[in-house]
Amino acid sequence: MIGRITGILLEKNPPQIVVDTHGVGYEIDVPMSTFYGLPATGESLSLFTHLAIREDGHFLYGFASADERAAFRQLLKVSGIGARTALSVLSGLSVSDLAQAVALQETGRLVKIPGIGKKTAERLLLELRDKLGRALPGFGASTVPGAAAQPADSRSDILNALLALGYSDKEAQSALKAIPPETGVSDGIRQALKLLSKA
Repeated sequence: MIGRITGILLEKNPPQIVVDTHGVGYEIDVPMSTFYGLPATGESLSLFTHLAIREDGHFLYGFASADERAAFRQLLKVSGIGARTALSVLSGLSVSDLAQAVALQETGRLVKIPGIGKKTAERLLLELRDKLGRALPGFGASTVPGAAAQPADSRSDILNALLALGYSDKEAQSALKAIPPETGVSDGIRQALKLLSKA
């Protein structure tokens, strides 16, 4: 895994840049939040990176901060969110704004981002709700003013989440029956979505 790159900025063609490190030019895709803070070409820079290996090639993504990279990695874990969409999210929202949107479950802020529809926004908020705060210390739901306390009844939370995603009450109840009673909200939603996608 390539975790960090330091070198000379050779090219800037948003969202891609080329960084020269000891004679090797690395093509790196960056969110616009990172792009706007880049130095002029010919100057040195250092980026936190994430390497994605797929069948069609190796892709390198760069970030100005470790928090930005952590948010990107959490976004990639959301079903239906790929690297391009994750970059779009971080281009449209700062990490702290994203954390606040997740804590307050604000779909309105996400649907303004190109490529994010209402259902994708709702799924993203639900799946990140319990994860983003842990991935980004200091940005958890408990630190956001006005964030609502999490209800204790995880079963009703899972049910409400499925209904909010557009599933019928019958489908949601059916999926809920297949999930062990002690399952937490995040795991329960994930299991339910998996079950419903097979139905």
